[in-house]
Amino acid sequence: MEQPAEMNTLSQILEKLRQKGYDNELTMTEDGKMKGNKIDKTYDPEDLTIIKTYRFEGHSDPGDNAVIYILKDNEENISFISDAYGMYSEQKGEGFDEFLKKINTADRDMQELF
Repeated sequence: MEQPAEMNTLSQILEKLRQKGYDNELTMTEDGKMKGNKIDKTYDPEDLTIIKTYRFEGHSDPGDNAVIYILKDNEENISFISDAYGMYSEQKGEGFDEFLKKINTADRDMQELF
């Protein structure tokens, strides 16, 4: 019988990203763009591509639901966006969901990140 894949926690994924040097977290600015905390760049949706998504669901509290989007920019820099689902979102600024919908999604497996 095949063993189930090991479940990763939010903190484990964030630690793996940090170890690989992919610790540039993007957050929404007040003017509706994304800005990195390590790479001093501001991004429009067309500057980014989502290359992997991780979803985490809490057992009993909807506030424990989170998602991590791993992205690359036009210069191949890897960054991430971390957020709670829906109304629990902690992203500042208007239009976070619309911004995400406009980002292209890569059609490839990014297992090599880890």
